[in-house]
Amino acid sequence: MEKAKILLVDDHALFRSGLKAILEQDPELEVVAEAKDGEEAIRLAEEWMPDLILMDIHMPGMSGLEATRQIKEIMPYVKIVILTASDDDDELLFEAVKAGAQGYLIKHLNPESFLREVKAHVHGEASISGDVAIKIIRAFSAHDQQPKQSSLTAREVEVLKLVGEGASNREIASRLYISENTVKNHLRNILQKLHFENRVQAAAYAIRHGLVDKS
Repeated sequence: MEKAKILLVDDHALFRSGLKAILEQDPELEVVAEAKDGEEAIRLAEEWMPDLILMDIHMPGMSGLEATRQIKEIMPYVKIVILTASDDDDELLFEAVKAGAQGYLIKHLNPESFLREVKAHVHGEASISGDVAIKIIRAFSAHDQQPKQSSLTAREVEVLKLVGEGASNREIASRLYISENTVKNHLRNILQKLHFENRVQAAAYAIRHGLVDKS
């Protein structure tokens, strides 16, 4: 099995070393490079073409947000997850997701939870639920975005609704009696039609526009 290539970006060498040790416990993951700031992250991303970038938000010089924006312009395919010590800044979360990040991970998660979340992001199956979902919806709603015009099919609306409920690709496939590959294809169409970067934005859209029952 080909390993998923990961780029670590954080200005603290000791943290990068510890995180690398955790990630490489899993045979599916490989840390191919480490960067200490945003500029180095951009250079190494172009050199290594990683599958996933774990990006610190606060670094000297170029911030993680700006590096995320520039990397997504060069390599739209790459998954970027923001690393942060605190989840209290809703505005920062909004800016990160708008820049193209898949979401964020708190640095003080226990190793097992952190590894599980990273693998979910690698496979494009990170569910959006709990406190993270609440913060994302609050951040997006605060910017009063207008509803987007779309031509979603009935099936795509069903998939979008389940994404908004926090279901993984496997759970969506099971509930709709379709394959996971079909779910992935529907998600690609949804993101393209709604002009979104990732399922985090799609989940926010689904909840904000009443596709998800909040009761």
